[in-house]
Amino acid sequence: MKQNGKLYLCATPIGNLEDITLRVLRTLREVDLIAAEDTRNSIKLLNHFDIKTPMTSYHEYNKIDKGHVLVEKMLSGTNIALITDAGTPGISDPGEELAAMCYEAGIEVTSLPGPAACITALTLSGLHTRRFAFEAFLPADKKERKTILEELSSETRTIILYEAPHRLVRTLGELREALGNRRMTLCRELTKKHETAFRTTIDDLMDFYKDEKPLGECVLVIEGRSRSEMEAEKRASWEEVSIAEHVAMYEQQGNSRKDAMKLAARDRGVSKRDIYKALLDGEDSSE
Repeated sequence: MKQNGKLYLCATPIGNLEDITLRVLRTLREVDLIAAEDTRNSIKLLNHFDIKTPMTSYHEYNKIDKGHVLVEKMLSGTNIALITDAGTPGISDPGEELAAMCYEAGIEVTSLPGPAACITALTLSGLHTRRFAFEAFLPADKKERKTILEELSSETRTIILYEAPHRLVRTLGELREALGNRRMTLCRELTKKHETAFRTTIDDLMDFYKDEKPLGECVLVIEGRSRSEMEAEKRASWEEVSIAEHVAMYEQQGNSRKDAMKLAARDRGVSKRDIYKALLDGEDSSE
């Protein structure tokens, strides 16, 4: 019985050809076929490193039909390397679909680590890197885009977005409306000669692009929302409700008087003793 082939997800440079790994170069030479997002773009990379392996196209518009063709080839023993235009396959590209199809068909998948614009920009940003949310490009659909922006408004992790230069100003305006003015870093031309990391704020960047034309693919790294700010807003919202009403609300939800007081104290950032005293004062004043 013939052994299945294997899918190799090969990360390629996002700008500087020196960033390709020795393992990726060896794999691209040894596999039977390279599936590329844009063969016209990838042939430059292969020619530079004198790689003669046959190529075929695999992209957003043929990912389902071509995916089935590639899976059949791997089931018959063909080893395939998947490369994107730049960066790591499966990150904001149809590579994720092919990987999923391989797993469903029982085909082994391995990922060869290397460049990824989102991680490069994050580490370059000067913002918090321990927790982050990668959104890639915001959806083109207006309703879905609005939903994502609403979700991001309360995101406490560092946010990473991709954007094309001709849409950057519009996207900054939408981010300002949804998130308010936040610290951010705009990264352009990553790993290239004219790489820039513009540490700024959303407002200042919008002002900058009133007189300047955005150029180059952009990675936006935006600080997450402050937890303390969110807690302060939540506490402030409870000030519109009396303490007696607040405790009664939790009692109506099935909590005991004691637990209801504890929950109200948590919401308001005060002690349970303060809640108890306020309730007593309220009872005294009503007599």
